[in-house]
Amino acid sequence: MIKELKNIILYGIVGGIATVVEWGLFYLLCERGGVQYLLATAIAFFFSTFANWISGRLILFKKSSEEKKSGTCIGLIKELFRIYLTSLTGLLFNFIIMYVLVEQFDVVKMWAKVIATMLVFAYNYLIRTRVIYRNNNLH
Repeated sequence: MIKELKNIILYGIVGGIATVVEWGLFYLLCERGGVQYLLATAIAFFFSTFANWISGRLILFKKSSEEKKSGTCIGLIKELFRIYLTSLTGLLFNFIIMYVLVEQFDVVKMWAKVIATMLVFAYNYLIRTRVIYRNNNLH
């Protein structure tokens, strides 16, 4: 129980780093740059996923199951592919949540982004700890 709580806190730090990247880039693109909000969401999500992967490897996750099996750069590429594949589902959730909040409920775009991020966080944590890294690959 203590280890799981520690891992959730560490994942919160990792997620916090990615969130700063995502929200900052979204704000710059959408609110300051005039980029359409769904396109800004996709661009920000792409870069925050990479930030999440890098910070996750440094702070929380040792190696993916793929990298442990192969022990080569191919395993690392497969790991990154799985991260982006998982994140595409998260991005789809993000799009749906953003669209519904902005278009149906007239929520301010930045607030919709914050809400969408919080809802997708739990999904990402579960997939990464239960599938990509499996609990035995945590620091």
